[in-house]
Amino acid sequence: MNTQQTSVLTTEHVGSTIPGPATPPAAASTDQFVRELYAEHGTALLAYAARGLGNDLHRAQDLVQETAVRAWRHGPSLTLSADGIRPWLFRVLRNLVIDEHRARAARPDVLHELDDVDVPVGDGTDRALTAQVVREALTELTAQQREILHHVYFRGLGVNQVSELLDIPPGTVKSRTYYAMRALQRALAARGVLG
Repeated sequence: MNTQQTSVLTTEHVGSTIPGPATPPAAASTDQFVRELYAEHGTALLAYAARGLGNDLHRAQDLVQETAVRAWRHGPSLTLSADGIRPWLFRVLRNLVIDEHRARAARPDVLHELDDVDVPVGDGTDRALTAQVVREALTELTAQQREILHHVYFRGLGVNQVSELLDIPPGTVKSRTYYAMRALQRALAARGVLG
């Protein structure tokens, strides 16, 4: 955006009758102008901007600096008296704060750094470790308990199928399965897998 467009936008948004940008003052007078501007209005402008930005002091300082730059661009058309420049400065700063809120609303929140994110990798390591722990826990079971779990859970046979295969009543298959599972749970809890 060029300085002419900035002048038009500033005049439209703040309702000011301040003429367009004048030639910036010479370097010596520029320093004096900025020093006087900050001495007279800087604290009030910074407090206003910080309140409007939720106490974001760094961003508030940036907006006050932008306000000072815009005042400098208007050069001699502005006077440093409180009645002449102060209302204009606050209107410009208010518009900058509003623009900042609009810009933040249009941007998504900052994402976390990738270093801070735990992304599970499907390399099968967890599954292999779990299988190893289960195999170790199964060694603590009796042969009868391992056999019933093998048929019911690993082969996926039903109670009646296991009953026929082992030639035992279905009720016995159920009770052996129950006690085998309890023994396996205790063995896994001892290894810290189940709480």
